Amino acid sequence: MTPNYTKVHRKFKLEGYHYNREDLMEVAYSFVKEGYPYQQQLGLFLLDWLDNSDTVKVKTSGSTGKPKILEIKKQAMVNSAITTGDFFDLTPGKKVLNCLPSNFIAGKMMMVRAIVLGLEVDMVVPSALPRIDYEKDYDFCAFTPMQLKNFAKYLKSIKTVIVGGGRVSNHIKDLIKNKKPQVYETYGMTETVSHIAVKKLNNFKGDDTDAYFNTLPDISISKDDRGCLVIDAPKLSDDTIITNDLVEIHSDNQFQWIGRIDNVINTGGVKVFPEQIEEKLQDKIPEQFFIYGIEDDTLGEKVIMAIEGQERDLEDNLFDTLEKFEIPKDIHFVRKFKETASGKIHRTKTIESILEA
Repeated sequence: MTPNYTKVHRKFKLEGYHYNREDLMEVAYSFVKEGYPYQQQLGLFLLDWLDNSDTVKVKTSGSTGKPKILEIKKQAMVNSAITTGDFFDLTPGKKVLNCLPSNFIAGKMMMVRAIVLGLEVDMVVPSALPRIDYEKDYDFCAFTPMQLKNFAKYLKSIKTVIVGGGRVSNHIKDLIKNKKPQVYETYGMTETVSHIAVKKLNNFKGDDTDAYFNTLPDISISKDDRGCLVIDAPKLSDDTIITNDLVEIHSDNQFQWIGRIDNVINTGGVKVFPEQIEEKLQDKIPEQFFIYGIEDDTLGEKVIMAIEGQERDLEDNLFDTLEKFEIPKDIHFVRKFKETASGKIHRTKTIESILEA
């Protein structure tokens, strides 16, 4: 029997204490009234989750466009929690760590999983380096790439880690390569109620690697005429989800992510994919950086690079691995990139600030 969003699992614990539905409502009010900012965010979400409506409003991150408010069915969030729980063996009583903000889908879903599956969840302040009790062991945690990078040496206290919300660099993959936890990169968005596919990042057997995302159960994938991923997930959304993510599909449940179609640069009649250039350069540039296209009278669009930090000289052979049309025409150093409310790089606003300067 599928759990209902109106129920709180009898084994659910928050910060070590059992709460039923009524008690959890009181905790939520207390957080909103007296809590720290991250607790206030959690309190507001819990009040939404525990009210009589069958939907919650969720804000998108805004990293690929203007942030928008989506109305998501609570039962879809329950279904997502169950799928994740089945895949990662999150049985009642297991301990999870939540270090994500509760005003976006990833943080909300960590709490929904705990409530629905009967998990024991500890909350910590969302930050680039979450401060936790290192004497405690956890079965499951979700990180952003930056959090995973900063937290890599402490991973021994966590059994399974998922990471999402941005590109996982080769440097991060090297940091976790020999770590004990099983680490998975996730693919998903607010519209899919968190992740719908995962890709293993470490602890491979022999020379085996996992180059593709593998969809979770009850997810069907295809491509539209643009080459973008189309997702059919009836337990998560009443509508077919058409993304702007260019992909290659390798089987009924495997796909390789290429990049965002709205990021594609048409320079001199050649289509260039920023994400592919970034992947070629990520081991050569220690700072945060990204590739972008801006209007150009001659080429139509030209490739430029933005690097976060103080201006410095770059290696002469930096672009040796790039094709002719992939090489940036201009390089801009930016003291601090613009970010979305969820901490992702806001490429468009960062470029706007460069052009205004």
